[in-house]
Amino acid sequence: MLKVEHIGIAVKDFSESISLFEKLLNTKCYKQESVESEKVNTAFFKQGETKIELLESSTSDGVIAKFIEKKGEGIHHIAFETENIFAEMERLKNEGFTLLNEQPKNGADNKLVCFLHPKGTNGVLIELCQEKK
Repeated sequence: MLKVEHIGIAVKDFSESISLFEKLLNTKCYKQESVESEKVNTAFFKQGETKIELLESSTSDGVIAKFIEKKGEGIHHIAFETENIFAEMERLKNEGFTLLNEQPKNGADNKLVCFLHPKGTNGVLIELCQEKK
């Protein structure tokens, strides 16, 4: 893994949260994107090398809606950038981690993504991501 690529934060109200984070981080949201396959809307902010991704469910039965219902708003995941997501997935699988998807999926911000089950990572949802080439 190369670095923390972004921190994902689950939010209920997109417009309210974007405004809040623009004030908090003293920077504008530079990108908004919908990921239909995950039923999520995303908004990105950049602070130095790290990005903050706000996640809003686009449906009442989406994974973010379920997360907020269970745990409330807050940190949803930490994403780590990888050079070769396939090799990193294989390495982590061999180390005993449980992958939530067997193949990388298309994610927001031009990334291939894979998640690790939080039961094997001290309750933290970990995302692996690699820039699509």
